[in-house]
Amino acid sequence: MAAENPSTWCFNGYDRENNPTALSTRGVQWIVLEARKHSGIQKEITSHSLRHSYAIHLLEMGLDIMSLKDLLGHADIQTTLTYLHVAQLGRRKPFSPLDRLYNKW
Repeated sequence: MAAENPSTWCFNGYDRENNPTALSTRGVQWIVLEARKHSGIQKEITSHSLRHSYAIHLLEMGLDIMSLKDLLGHADIQTTLTYLHVAQLGRRKPFSPLDRLYNKW
């Protein structure tokens, strides 16, 4: 299937023969470093810190933990659960399921 062996990617790179290929890990790291330099940010930023930020924002926007686990490619849910300690989820008011059985007029 074409989806399993794409010829175009979100971020393109080139191999030694100048053929298009997926951007390498080192290529992503270089782009993050250059973007940080151009932005004037002094704090160290890595491509992995962008991955963490992405995961935390998804949790804060309401994505469930199992979907995040799958999206990040974690084999063990314990790895994903560490994001719950950082995310600012806020506490929700407890409710009874009976309160939601009927719409209130």
